[in-house]
Amino acid sequence: MNNKEVFKMPYKFKYLRCELENRIMLIVIERQEVLNALNSEVFKELGDVFVQMKDDPEVDVVIITGAGEKSFIAGSDVSEMAQCSLLEARKFALGVNDAQQKIANFPRPTIAAINGFAFGGGLEVAMCCDIRIASENAKFGQPEVNVGIIPGGGGTQRLARLIGAGRAKEMIYTCMTIDAQRAFEIGLVNRVVTQEALMEEALKMARKIGEKSNVMLTFAKAAIDTGADMDLDNALRTEIELFAECFGSIDGKEGLIAFVEKRKANFIGK
Repeated sequence: MNNKEVFKMPYKFKYLRCELENRIMLIVIERQEVLNALNSEVFKELGDVFVQMKDDPEVDVVIITGAGEKSFIAGSDVSEMAQCSLLEARKFALGVNDAQQKIANFPRPTIAAINGFAFGGGLEVAMCCDIRIASENAKFGQPEVNVGIIPGGGGTQRLARLIGAGRAKEMIYTCMTIDAQRAFEIGLVNRVVTQEALMEEALKMARKIGEKSNVMLTFAKAAIDTGADMDLDNALRTEIELFAECFGSIDGKEGLIAFVEKRKANFIGK
């Protein structure tokens, strides 16, 4: 973030830089020498930071990005995977899944600011986030079949759910690379901006989200994510229950009263 005197760095990791400012946590993956590729150690750190943030009352919104301007995350570390036996590969994939589920299941909003390459495991991490903003130079792909494997961090599942099975199969079978504009056209990213504007756009969105009640944001995220795995009837019942929960909260009552009184609501996160 911009002002070095304002933000805090509450968590210390080897490969992650964590900056907290105005209840927005910026997580920067710092392995520029390998285009921010993810090995098992980085995956563990990602899982750990999301566990810590889950119980941190100062974090309302999270942004994930990669260090530098060339790469968000260029993929998983192939040099590490190349040494794996069948059992070791399963253990690696389970570790990846554990970290990514912690991102996907984080109760508050998450934004991926995609600044360059998002291949393989990098695209899989981006797809775990609620919202994806890409720079114009961003590139996307699931190239695993090229090196004799298949996506093992959710690529075959989350990609199909986001852009449809047909497009996902085309990307995975052919190992094609798509640019940011095409990613926007097929719904893989929410918006595309210039490289220079990327972080400001992500922060602008995070600030706008942060103005809302984090209780309501948690309910809304739970309704969307839980309902996605249900039939429509049960999903609607889940929405009704979460809707009703709003009325048992301080923020819910404050929001409604503030609207009636034509004033800005004072949300306190309860």
